[in-house]
Amino acid sequence: MTVLVALAVNALIAVAKSFAAVITGSASMVAEAAHSWADTGNEVLLVIAERRSRRPADERHPLGFGKDAYIWSMFAAFGLFTAGAVVSIQHGISELVDPEPASDYGVAYAVLAISFVLEGVSFIRAYRQARADAQRRSVATLEHVARSSNPTLRAVFAEDSAALIGLLLAFLGVGLHQLTGSPVYDAIGSLLVGVLLAVVAVVLIARNRVFLLGEAVDDATRDTVRAELLASPAVDRVGFLHMEYIGPGVVLLVAAVDLVGDRTEADAARELRRLEAELMRRPHVGRAFLTLAAPDDGAVTRTR
Repeated sequence: MTVLVALAVNALIAVAKSFAAVITGSASMVAEAAHSWADTGNEVLLVIAERRSRRPADERHPLGFGKDAYIWSMFAAFGLFTAGAVVSIQHGISELVDPEPASDYGVAYAVLAISFVLEGVSFIRAYRQARADAQRRSVATLEHVARSSNPTLRAVFAEDSAALIGLLLAFLGVGLHQLTGSPVYDAIGSLLVGVLLAVVAVVLIARNRVFLLGEAVDDATRDTVRAELLASPAVDRVGFLHMEYIGPGVVLLVAAVDLVGDRTEADAARELRRLEAELMRRPHVGRAFLTLAAPDDGAVTRTR
């Protein structure tokens, strides 16, 4: 729902900024229009990312389609860089070299003010979702956004934050242009908006790349799962334990355990399958694979 709100807001703002850019001739408004159109396109890609990543696993994709979210979010980040950052920087440079006069500043101020309110609504929704998730994990909100396996939340949060900062930069550029009569400030505003978008895009690309390569869960989560495995009456020791994100909020769990007592091969296999099924009943465990630990692998033993 957060991404749909952002999509609707950015589409409205993009139209309004484009109108203001044509009326005023302001370089900062052109940069902001490019920014909003880039954000609108990105939200469409993020909607696709959310829907495609929820497809169920099949024989050819046994781990599911969760990583599709990172692929489409990567496309969105590249779009922000090219359609937003590059266009804004190019226009800013063009205005420095060959400045054009601006007019109708009131239109620009009105559009910027309305855009700030609408972007603020979208940002507040994204912030509330991020804060609620962060409180459940007992971490700071910004830390959760940076480390979250949910690329859509991170993208909307980052883009809305950049949008609010960009609007302030555009307001300063337009205002200084009007006060001084120099278009340099307007052009600099366009350049700063472009640099801001480039930084946000690079950060989003980097985070999606990490999850596509395969990011393991944090140590605290892994220790919690190890303790829960050891709490099972059937498990005596836990050796190798690996948990890797295969989609937003979904992990692949691979572990080597030593079962209590001496069991036949068939009995051990049945017990391992039972434990796997029990683990996969948890909403955040997409797939679980358990095998027997070697006697001397340095496994963690259950506290007796």
